[in-house]
Amino acid sequence: MSDITLSRAARYAHLTDIRATRPEEIERAAARRQRRGLPGEGERLLIIAADHPARGSLAVRDRPLAMASRTDLLDRLQTALARPGVDGILASPDVLEDLLLLGALEDKLAFGSMNRGGLQGSVFELDDRFTGFDAASIDAMRLDGGKMLCRIDPADHATVTTLESCAHAVSDLARRRLLAMVEPFWSARTETGVLRNDLSPDAVIRSISVCQALGTTSAYTWLKIPVVAEMERVMAATTLPALLLGGDPPDIDAAYASWDRALRLPGVRGLVIGRALLYPPDDDVAGAVDGAAALVREVRS
Repeated sequence: MSDITLSRAARYAHLTDIRATRPEEIERAAARRQRRGLPGEGERLLIIAADHPARGSLAVRDRPLAMASRTDLLDRLQTALARPGVDGILASPDVLEDLLLLGALEDKLAFGSMNRGGLQGSVFELDDRFTGFDAASIDAMRLDGGKMLCRIDPADHATVTTLESCAHAVSDLARRRLLAMVEPFWSARTETGVLRNDLSPDAVIRSISVCQALGTTSAYTWLKIPVVAEMERVMAATTLPALLLGGDPPDIDAAYASWDRALRLPGVRGLVIGRALLYPPDDDVAGAVDGAAALVREVRS
């Protein structure tokens, strides 16, 4: 439906009108989308992440509602996806459908976010229900795989439900030969009840060890892991392909340097970055994306 002759306001008004009057256009857009293949030998990927709002996580650094405007987010995503070297996107159904209707996903990889039920700051945060895509809808929408967050807190009974649900999702995706992107964390509650991820090398290794064994097969499982200290030792914990997540780093220059080092390790197949590129300190989305793409290109060569 994308019409470059329309003004920005008119394009978004048209998008809402289609959703209200012709929702079947989403399915049609998915059916006609030009897809691209998975990475070849030695190829690294740059994927843009945009599933944070679905979990109630709208903050970036000191801006508590940075991601609150959907049209602003879509502007930033379209800028990012149009930059050379960007291979695809990871997002919740609502965001992917908007981008489909805007024509922004042509020749891109697209991964659907599956479990967004563990809302940030909630008492049920670790009971991370699958409230987004499932394997059947990912297949029907002609997406390339599904991503799931798997936080493990040995002191919380809800963890076992999340583990079981993630295992079923990995198996369901594998049966369809679709990638399962598993994001593991070893987590714990602070004295005030806030859930924190343990980013020590030992904790990351432990979370990888558990999550890479989920499901009836790991043939189609990829990991999405943080960049932490001793990444050589962390990556030695798995033979699965791994993508590096970006998070919300306070020092973007230090983040780029750490991504550059980690990208050179065996098994690392690229970056999955969201807020750090979509909401950089200087608000130059194109510049931030180009910087990350340059890191990936350098490793490719």
